[in-house]
Amino acid sequence: MIRKANAIGTLVLSLTAWSNLAPCQAPAAATITIDLENVVVYQVDFYDPSKYGKTPAVTPSAGAGSLGVTTEIGDIVAVNGQPAKGTYVARNRVLSASPTPAAGQAIADVTRTGFREQIFEILKSDGTAVGTIVGSGFSGGAAPPGQPAAEHGNWVIVGGTGAFLGARGQEEGAGNAARTASIAEDPANRRQNGGLPSRYFLHVIPMTAPQIAITPNGPAIVHSGDFTVVSATRPAIAGEVLSLFATGLGPVVPAVDPGQPFPANPLPIVNSPVQVLVNGNSAEVLGAVGYPGSVDGYQVNFRVPPDTPKGTASIQVTAAWIAAPPVSIAVQ
Repeated sequence: MIRKANAIGTLVLSLTAWSNLAPCQAPAAATITIDLENVVVYQVDFYDPSKYGKTPAVTPSAGAGSLGVTTEIGDIVAVNGQPAKGTYVARNRVLSASPTPAAGQAIADVTRTGFREQIFEILKSDGTAVGTIVGSGFSGGAAPPGQPAAEHGNWVIVGGTGAFLGARGQEEGAGNAARTASIAEDPANRRQNGGLPSRYFLHVIPMTAPQIAITPNGPAIVHSGDFTVVSATRPAIAGEVLSLFATGLGPVVPAVDPGQPFPANPLPIVNSPVQVLVNGNSAEVLGAVGYPGSVDGYQVNFRVPPDTPKGTASIQVTAAWIAAPPVSIAVQ
């Protein structure tokens, strides 16, 4: 149950209370691992659009050729190891660039096989939309500076929507695979005809990121029973339900326009997957909502794992697989 807090220590939460909390740190890059299944590359291997996508059976490609076009489609099945849904699509223009090209290839100072656009539209496992990440860049060739030598591409993240609004960063997709098909093959039968698994690593720098609010008395984490702040003199207890207050958890349902305060009725539920880690272990999340009257202020109720040892515990919240900096509380 989400309950309105009347106080966090000596700080009264009102419509302006969130402006009194410590400012957010600059968002750090978060690595999001996306697993795909049934990945198929449809190559334009002939030029009669009336016959595109008409053959129901598996149809091998004759090859896209130099400067040809391909469309790649796959199913998102997991994000950071958690079940998910969604669609991956990439549009590629064959480039075959090289400092020493063969006939029909492009002369260039770099070796690349194509240039492409990539879209990852991510859903929760129940089909709820989370957001979209869009990338662009070169396929093939050497890894860009700072990426593993096994990488064969040079892709940047150019934006996003939903939980990933304004995202930037870079991608890795070393060792990716896809079944190659003719443009004649019907993409409606992609799952039936089958494709290959693939994996991408997205190093995302979000425009905003989760952060647990900090009050003058420490992290804004309270006992749900009476909403007194968790402190050395009033520590948390293993198995107890606590409430934390955070910023940067992203869109809510029902939707609230950017810059507008969250309503009290109905309580807006955080749209993205929310996780609370206690000493690195996943805690039971009982609810995550936009805090009524605040702009970009959220309340998350969670249960401290029963086996949490006494002492100092690390608390970290994530939304859309992007983690906040950890804070510490006392546990009795």
